[in-house]
Amino acid sequence: MTHDHDLVLRPTAAQTEAALNPPPGRNGGDLVVETLAALGATTVFGLPGQHALGMFDALRRSDLRYIGLRVENNAGFAADAYGRITGEAAPLLLSTGPGALTSLAALQEARAASAPVLAISSQVPTAGLGGGRHGYLHELPDQAASFRGVVKSVHTVRTQSQIPSAIAEAWTSALTVPHGPVWVEIPQDVLLAKTPIPVVTGGDTFPEELPPRPELTAVAADLLSRAERPAIIAGGGVVRADASKKLRQLAERLQAPVVTTFGGKGAFPWTHPLSLQSWLEDRHTTDFLEDADVLLVVGSGLGELSSNYHTFEPRGRVVQIEADLGKLESNHPALGIHADARLALQALLETVGERTDPAAPERVREVLAKVRERIASQELTLEQDVLAAVRKALPPGAPSFWDMTILAYWAWSAFDAKAPNTMHSAQGAGGLGYGFPAALGAAAADPTHPVLAVSGDGGALYSIAELATARQYDLNVTWLIVDDGGYGILREYMTDAFGEPTATELTRPDYVALAESFGVPGVRTSPETLAADLAKALAAPGPSVVVLPAVLRMFAPTHLD
Repeated sequence: MTHDHDLVLRPTAAQTEAALNPPPGRNGGDLVVETLAALGATTVFGLPGQHALGMFDALRRSDLRYIGLRVENNAGFAADAYGRITGEAAPLLLSTGPGALTSLAALQEARAASAPVLAISSQVPTAGLGGGRHGYLHELPDQAASFRGVVKSVHTVRTQSQIPSAIAEAWTSALTVPHGPVWVEIPQDVLLAKTPIPVVTGGDTFPEELPPRPELTAVAADLLSRAERPAIIAGGGVVRADASKKLRQLAERLQAPVVTTFGGKGAFPWTHPLSLQSWLEDRHTTDFLEDADVLLVVGSGLGELSSNYHTFEPRGRVVQIEADLGKLESNHPALGIHADARLALQALLETVGERTDPAAPERVREVLAKVRERIASQELTLEQDVLAAVRKALPPGAPSFWDMTILAYWAWSAFDAKAPNTMHSAQGAGGLGYGFPAALGAAAADPTHPVLAVSGDGGALYSIAELATARQYDLNVTWLIVDDGGYGILREYMTDAFGEPTATELTRPDYVALAESFGVPGVRTSPETLAADLAKALAAPGPSVVVLPAVLRMFAPTHLD
């Protein structure tokens, strides 16, 4: 018997000729960019540095498109969004030491959100590897150690012949479920030295699939088929696996109400009769889910934000489908199924019985009515109007990227994403500064749609330098900055906890004038004119900034009751 992996691909005549007669002037950096191109990469993000110049010099001899950002962390956020939008591994080129370390917060977010980022960093010269203190610029005793607790895998290259295989292995790791960031480091001298190695032409990689164990899906299907009050929590794993249609088919077959986590926004139609939407921080939703006799959790670890801050205590049987083994049954005992969401949902569709439950939509309507009543009692008309204006202005298929700001916290629960893989935020790791640079990465991935970024004035200052990037590459991103004079959500937290805030008030610039100084059009708006001003900005090509001076409030939490 012949297996596919036993087949050896013979080089074509052109590949043989290229191998025997490589073009002159190539170095280790060429091996990097040639490998990326062979693997299918078309766009790379990054920031040059002294040790990494061999890679960046090689870029001009390649067909790869380079998007250069002004801060390494922002470059990481841009690569994160590119990976989320395309489903491809997004190359991120960085330099040694400070440049590499500055990307850590972005890589943490990519890991939390399962975004495939292929970070390739330079290293000190080979003689400096191994922990000795040679005094090289940017030297760390063990640079890779800084990343092992953040990324999926770390790959250290020591010779040029290792470059293609190490990058291919990292690429495969990034795209094996659960997707995530990976780290490759290559010494400066390896990147700069001339190379006798032939041009890299072969780049096929085959990320392993993660199918469910059939005996487990058989038990799960039986539990769901016999359930009297089934319910479903759909997380970001459904979106990453492109499994939204299968989720809908299963929910309709079971007549099971569905709530999506904040990372799973858009995984289930917002206005579907079985949609509990995303009100996970509401006790009415929590009570409903606790009452389910069988609860199917797909692509979520039921972490802090997905469990109403760990107040959720299911009374029925939990079935959890999760590709990240570390999240499986980490918070609640369950029938744990370690699998890709798409493959597991397909297996359930093939075996689950059809249920009839005409009362299910009515139970959903009752929960949503209770949620609306609770919110209406808090006099939060301004916040709801602002969010509605954003939804009205944003075209249905356009992606949005939200920083850690009060309007984003509202959007997690109350915003209709319209479609899967269109609403993204930094709720995985919770770092500031995500929205705008991530939107730039999305615009680079798909220029056919306008992209919205939403930040508060505090988060905006983390990424203000990227206005230069937006202008340089003419990226189609509209940036909504809600200016409330400080770190608004922290102001609320501290006031609630201690009676008054500390260190939350900020001196900030005139954002409209600052945008215009970069050559980016800016407009100051109001809650009444926001929908029109935002729609106009989104319709215009290129970058733009819309500033909304407003102090927004959060709805009251229920996990403290």
